[in-house]
Amino acid sequence: MSRATLEKQPRQVAAMFDAVGPKYDRTNTVLAGGRDRAWRRQMVRALELQPGDQVLDVAAGTAVSTRAIAQTGAWAVASDFSLGMLQAAKEPVPPRVAGDAMSLPFADASFDAVTISFGLRNVADPAVALAEFARVTRPGGRLVVCEFSRPRPAPIRAGYYWYLRTVLPALAGRVSSNPDAYTYLQETIEQWPDQPALARTITRAGWSDVRWRNMTFGVVALHRATRRAD
Repeated sequence: MSRATLEKQPRQVAAMFDAVGPKYDRTNTVLAGGRDRAWRRQMVRALELQPGDQVLDVAAGTAVSTRAIAQTGAWAVASDFSLGMLQAAKEPVPPRVAGDAMSLPFADASFDAVTISFGLRNVADPAVALAEFARVTRPGGRLVVCEFSRPRPAPIRAGYYWYLRTVLPALAGRVSSNPDAYTYLQETIEQWPDQPALARTITRAGWSDVRWRNMTFGVVALHRATRRAD
């Protein structure tokens, strides 16, 4: 089994996710204690979609989030650089496009909204990806980033990191097809910037009105922003 390094080389990361595709959704639900469904619902709600809106779901994996978006009446396409993850999508299978978050295969201003859930952490250069999201979004369009973040208060953060370092590896060893991938997961979560730092990066990438909302005490944060007019 493969495990990407923290340099996050795209080929390494894609190969690692190819290996976990068949059991990815079940493993995520177990490791998140079922909270992944609630986080997904909040992500879709934050997009504030109207029927017919065109939405790009980046790092969509098995397209679970893409299907949830499509249930609003929006048209949604799943994009990921892991072909194994895209091929593991279950029915109904939405439109799927292989693509790197840092170089998306879409024209300028193609979408009303772009979202990425638990994937920005895996990008070699998140700032480049966020600028690319801005490129393919129409002026006034929306961005929602759903990502693991920095829990508050401090006792909850300490308990969460204890879970990441001890419980998560043990559970992953039982339910995942590639437990080493979840060691990588733990390491990338601990290295990820906190909510204000990510908001500043989003702003510098061409987005305005950046706000965030914590979920599950900040274990996960939703950052929402609007595409600035050029």
